Amino acid sequence: MSTSHYQVRKQALTQALLAAKQTGPVALKKSTSNLFRDRQQTKVKKIDVRNFNHVIAIDTTNLIAEVEGMTTYATVVAATLPHGLMPAVVPELKSITVGGATTGVGIEASSFKYGLVHETILEIEILLGNGQVLVCDKNHNADLFYGFPNSYGTFGYALKLKIKLVPVKKYVQLQHIHYTNPTEYFAAIQNVHDVDFVDGTIMAADSLYLTLGKFVATAPIVSDYTYMNIYYQSIAQKKIDYLTTADFIWRWDTDWFWCSKHFHVQNPVWRWLWGRRYLNSITYAKLSRLNAKYQLVKKSGESIIQDVEIPIEHCVEFINFFHNVIGIKPIWICPINSYDKTVTYSLYPMDVNKLYINFGFWDTVPSDKPAGYYNKLIEQMVRKLNGKKSLYSDAYYSAEEFWELYNKTVYTRLKTKYDPTGTFRNLYEKCVLKQ
Repeated sequence: MSTSHYQVRKQALTQALLAAKQTGPVALKKSTSNLFRDRQQTKVKKIDVRNFNHVIAIDTTNLIAEVEGMTTYATVVAATLPHGLMPAVVPELKSITVGGATTGVGIEASSFKYGLVHETILEIEILLGNGQVLVCDKNHNADLFYGFPNSYGTFGYALKLKIKLVPVKKYVQLQHIHYTNPTEYFAAIQNVHDVDFVDGTIMAADSLYLTLGKFVATAPIVSDYTYMNIYYQSIAQKKIDYLTTADFIWRWDTDWFWCSKHFHVQNPVWRWLWGRRYLNSITYAKLSRLNAKYQLVKKSGESIIQDVEIPIEHCVEFINFFHNVIGIKPIWICPINSYDKTVTYSLYPMDVNKLYINFGFWDTVPSDKPAGYYNKLIEQMVRKLNGKKSLYSDAYYSAEEFWELYNKTVYTRLKTKYDPTGTFRNLYEKCVLKQ
């Protein structure tokens, strides 16, 4: 895709935005989304950004990929791997877009080295509500560059980004280490070194697995979890495993971690009938949204779809609370270290000198409690332990609580400067009120 073609489409989009904003707030029309919160039906004019989904250039010398905002990581990885490169952090699902993971919060097993996705972004072109496109980096429009992560498109939309690439080898060797004690488990995570990837899976209160990944040039045998075999089940079965780098990157996608169980495709017969083509997060997300829209299957309890970051010193307390009160299993964990300890991202501030652990849990719990009861308990515990909560799913904060956590002072200043006429909704409206 040429730069000139991008410029033509950018100009057309700018005109569409200026026309759309005459009737009120503006939103995106897009072909993929990894937001999991039901939205109220409101009269919002949508501008079509679906064709901003191309890889523009790959700089193999400076290790930079230039991509459009709606480009999925599947597309980016397919373009970079032939050059022996991959984005420094690749979120775990193929349908996640670069722009979405930047304005939201993206993570994966390389985050213990490179931080969250937005820490690997070098430059963003952002379309503002007045039709202006700003180039933002650490030296130009730096307040918007560092304020864009966790803004969820409420200042403007990422049209083009430059992302950091890292060299890869052909295979990844995995080591699955079993622990029975959470104190020992989280202590071990702090002592990991000389590997390329770190994540973990908590199967039960006394069954915790730490997975260490390392690039290797050769492999004695290579596993395949893209069809009949299920990756997360292999963690307890194999101490050492090998995957191609591509299959490692997408190891969680085939079964949406373990959430494919809700579609019964962990049953070998159903799995065979579905076929390899439809075993992926894109299929499951479409089915989930159809169900949310038409209530094909009624909920049997409270949905809990959340990712939270907890400082390492509070992780034992958090996991004990979670087992005792929530009870969802398995749980994904992913350690995060800040990549550049000299900067702070103003709407998702984390202590740059501290190790955090992301806990991901996605399931339904039986409940006769008021709506959101268990989600609110999780929010309260995360706040108590000085953690952070991603806003891609349901949130239940009061406006006062929300803005204490997500930096109202800076948000208001940026909103006033870059979207003074309210072309885009504000963060609380979008993420909590779900307008």
